[in-house]
Amino acid sequence: MRLIQNMCTIAEYPAPGSAAAADCCLGAAGRRLVKIAVVGASGVGKTALVVRFLTKRFIGDYERNAGNLYTRQVQIEGETLAIQVQDTPGIQVHENSLSCNEQLNRCIRWADAVVIVFSITDYKSYELIGQLHQHVLQLHLGTRLPVVVVANKADLLHVKQVDPQLGLQLASMLGCLFYEVSVSENYNDVYNAFHVLCKEVSHKQQPNSTPEKRRTSLIPRPKSPNMQDLKRRFKQALSAKVRTVTSV
Repeated sequence: MRLIQNMCTIAEYPAPGSAAAADCCLGAAGRRLVKIAVVGASGVGKTALVVRFLTKRFIGDYERNAGNLYTRQVQIEGETLAIQVQDTPGIQVHENSLSCNEQLNRCIRWADAVVIVFSITDYKSYELIGQLHQHVLQLHLGTRLPVVVVANKADLLHVKQVDPQLGLQLASMLGCLFYEVSVSENYNDVYNAFHVLCKEVSHKQQPNSTPEKRRTSLIPRPKSPNMQDLKRRFKQALSAKVRTVTSV
C-alpha cells in the first residue's frame, strides 16, 4: 500500500458540471478519485483517525498538523480508486458560532464526502456536530453530500462524557451514518467508516451506469428486417398454395 503525504494547499472547489470538476473525478493513472475531508473540534483524534485508516497503524504521539492531504488506493467493489483524505485544523466556537477560516471552507467545498468526528471524552466536541453539519451542507447547497459522524475514543469509558447512543440519535436525526470507533484498538471500525463513504461517492460518480443497463435490458432486440420479410413472403406463398389446392 502506497501512502503519499502532500503539504500543498487545496485549490478552490470547481463549479459543478465544469471541465475542471470532471477532471477532479480522476486521480493517478486515470483512476476515479474520491476526496474526503475530516473535520471536528481540536483534540478529538482526527489525525490519528486518518493515519489509522491509511496505514492500519495507531500513532499515539504525533504532531498535530494544520491540514495535511494524504493519498492512497483502495479496492471498492472490484475497482481500484484513488482516495484523497484531507486532515483539517480543529474547529473552535466563539459566541455560540463556529469559527471556520477560509482554508477549512476550501477543504469542505473540495470534498466529495465528509467525516465529522467528536470524542466521547469531550462533550463540547459533541455539541459542535449539529452546527458543523449545517455549515457543511451550506457549503454544498444543491448537492447530496455523503456525511458520516464518528464517535472516537470508545475505549476510554472511565472518562466518558458522551454516551455513544446520543451520537447515534443525533446522526440519525441529521440523516447521517454513525460509527463508534476506538482508533487505538480497532482498525476495522475505522476502515468501515471510510469505506462506506468511498462506496457512496463511487456510486454518485456513475449516476447513469445502472439505469442505462436497466433500460437496455428492457428494450427488446429488434428483429432482422430480412427475416421479417422472409416470413411475410413465406406466408403469402403458403396462402396462395392453399387457395390453389382448394380451387382444384
